[in-house]
Amino acid sequence: MCNHDHSAPALPPEGLSRRGVLAGATALAGITLASVAAQLGNAPAAHAGEQPAAPSYHGRPATPGAVVIEGGTIVDPLTGDAIADGVLVLDGGKVTAVGTRDATRKAVADVAGRAQVLNAAGRWVVPGLVDVHVHANALADTRLILQGGATSVRSGSSSFYQDVALAGLPAWAPGATPRMRPAGLFVSPELGDSVLADPDLAPLAALRNGIVDPADLAYLTRVNLSRGAEVIKTRANPRAGLAEQDPRELVYDVDQLSAIVHAARGAGVLCHAYSAEGIDGAVRAGVRSIEHGVFVTEATIAEMAGRGTFFTPTMDAITSMARSANPVLAARGAEYTPVIQAAVRAAHEAGVTVVAGTDSFGTDVTPLGTEVRLLTEAGLSPLEALRSATTHAARLLGWEGKAGRLVAGGFADAVIVDADPLADGTALEKVRAVVAQGTVVRNDA
Repeated sequence: MCNHDHSAPALPPEGLSRRGVLAGATALAGITLASVAAQLGNAPAAHAGEQPAAPSYHGRPATPGAVVIEGGTIVDPLTGDAIADGVLVLDGGKVTAVGTRDATRKAVADVAGRAQVLNAAGRWVVPGLVDVHVHANALADTRLILQGGATSVRSGSSSFYQDVALAGLPAWAPGATPRMRPAGLFVSPELGDSVLADPDLAPLAALRNGIVDPADLAYLTRVNLSRGAEVIKTRANPRAGLAEQDPRELVYDVDQLSAIVHAARGAGVLCHAYSAEGIDGAVRAGVRSIEHGVFVTEATIAEMAGRGTFFTPTMDAITSMARSANPVLAARGAEYTPVIQAAVRAAHEAGVTVVAGTDSFGTDVTPLGTEVRLLTEAGLSPLEALRSATTHAARLLGWEGKAGRLVAGGFADAVIVDADPLADGTALEKVRAVVAQGTVVRNDA
């Protein structure tokens, strides 16, 4: 549950080094040579790629080796089709072949002798999962996310740009972290200690009423983008997971949220929102996705469907409050659970795209398969719930055709599970092996 305080704005002066700011983020994220090596364990070494990923660096990014997954039933979430006794060939960080044994024979021969082979007989093979709402601040966090099968993620913000630092790792150390869309700092009235993340945030420290003026909101948004954020996270309401806060109180209205969306210049804005007024204002401001969205109304659902606004209900984060030892949170969880389940059903029936996000924070990681199961319990079919964590999520993150499907040229991300995800809503909780960026990061076979 997102019950932590991760509240973290003219463009920064040209003389301030982005590298200097992010060096601190790298240290805070625990990114060292030793930690990356430990995370990758015994994974085969990648070889040098052809194109540099960092324009000022003399070296070249890594290119992963080959992996063959054979014998399993390969599932395509887009079509709902499955290939029995299929073969998946991954090489150079991409899918090079997928299909029957006969159809993939040449591709398998091309990597013979250098590929790591995984036997998936009796199991199912799905694309690497996509979690659209996580708070990963360190390598320890990303390792747990990967173990659950999420190979691509969208950050829900970090405190000191750690997500921006982590997002740079896959090109240089495949398998160390999921592929990530970083959000940088939370655009929220109170930055807290996050004001220390960047000298260009100093002007905001003295604002008596916090960051509420549209001009200041736009400034913070532009600072985030200048530091490498690819999406922007903001809010309409306080947190439900903090007993002392009222999640229906309005924090930012439609005009304030519009200033953020405009300053984001096309970068997708995800908005934490609970109240009917907050959700509606965020949708009308043009945010890309609504996070949580418990008290969304029928009218706002219709507006979301018309605008193409995505819905991330974070089922586990909300329903798990019912098990809290805090009586206020337990009461909220009991009240909110049937409401969010009904909201998911209504949104789906109206044509709103529902996507899977766990709202995991730090090492308190909910496997994405659990979120998928909860979406089926709310009324989605197993196939539609699978899509929420694959094809739908990939489209939201701008990786359509690369993530979320196992197709030639797509990302070399795959998960082996012990049950049929087309028929069993719990299947994605039964992870057996995970391949991220062409590197085997989990293998319990």
